[in-house]
Amino acid sequence: MLSIAVCDDILLECTQLAKQIRHIAGLAGCEIILREFYSGKELLNSTESFDLLFLDIKMPDLNGMELARLLRRREETCLLVFVTAVSEYVFEAYDVEAFAYLVKPITDQQLTKVLTRGAEKLRKTSAEFLLVSSQHAVRKIPLQDIVYIEAMGRILRIHTLRDTIETYEQIGQMEKRLCEKDFFRCHKGYLINLKYVETFDKNLIQMETKDTILLARRRYDDFARALMHYMKKEGGFV
Repeated sequence: MLSIAVCDDILLECTQLAKQIRHIAGLAGCEIILREFYSGKELLNSTESFDLLFLDIKMPDLNGMELARLLRRREETCLLVFVTAVSEYVFEAYDVEAFAYLVKPITDQQLTKVLTRGAEKLRKTSAEFLLVSSQHAVRKIPLQDIVYIEAMGRILRIHTLRDTIETYEQIGQMEKRLCEKDFFRCHKGYLINLKYVETFDKNLIQMETKDTILLARRRYDDFARALMHYMKKEGGFV
């Protein structure tokens, strides 16, 4: 899933580009989350993380090029795509490691190329993340940081090495997203990262963080096999 933002001070142009991106992504079968921002300051002050940013260059107060420099200074590694009516800034774009430079009007073919190349680059170069909505923002959580996920009614509590993040999603849906990523559904209310299992018995699993997780009796054999498979794969079992 790609997390995308479009930033343009002209509301109509921002909305039109966002609509065009959604259309192209839909045709390509690319799952995205897309946010619209109507000023550079609004985007800069956002707590959300994005994979791909479409920035208009000519904006009042904080233009797209200045915004890009500020994002790079705080070590944002997102792919930057500049959108403008003129080509005069193309050389400045290299200074902020722009991924693409598009001159308006933007064709569907150009957008398809950018989205395809962007998705491929992110797949090759980035670590694996879980993308969730939490407190009206999109959070990008490294899978390797997740210790376990706990269901509390309609809310999922994602326990990481640093904090706990809450999101609205059914644990069954989350299980489908993570079942091939070394996570295991050990109980109707818990999904654990096999990487952090320390000890276990017929009823309980203790994680390396010292959290104790319930283990359903009917899941014990499947859990033991899954853990053994994981340890063999990681070279931790002989």
